[in-house]
Amino acid sequence: MQKNKINLLFVDDEEQFLGSMSKRLEAREFKVLAVNRGEKAIEAARINPVDIALVDLKMPGIDGEETLKALKQEHRWMEIVILTGHGSIDSAVECTQGGAHSYLQKPCDFEQLLEVLKEAYKKRVMNKHRIEEKRMSEMLKMAQSNSPREILRRLKEIDSGSM
Repeated sequence: MQKNKINLLFVDDEEQFLGSMSKRLEAREFKVLAVNRGEKAIEAARINPVDIALVDLKMPGIDGEETLKALKQEHRWMEIVILTGHGSIDSAVECTQGGAHSYLQKPCDFEQLLEVLKEAYKKRVMNKHRIEEKRMSEMLKMAQSNSPREILRRLKEIDSGSM
């Protein structure tokens, strides 16, 4: 996966949605590794660098909740966002308690999704590098603008240690 982009594991059993969203995310500073099953996601994360994951809740085989648990167990710093068309308050609570950064309903506004992914990546960088919120805000102010793309680039620089 490319160093200057954020490595995103995208898991969804709806092939058309997976393909179209992957293209849109690729255009927005993400290097997307797209898979259509939880089992494939767990295996892909073992052999590829992954910063954040976007995981569908309802899938055949290992569902999103089990995928979340397996990914969190094996990858300490990975942040995971659940994206589902079959959500409920109970599943949202369970996923959040299981370590999900966020829980979004399909269809989701693309700009809202980007904002949630940016916040998930920011949390990952802060936790991994033990950076406090105040210090992170100061570091991000160095970005030339507050555009989501520029902030994501700056977060990647911080994560890579090339500040």
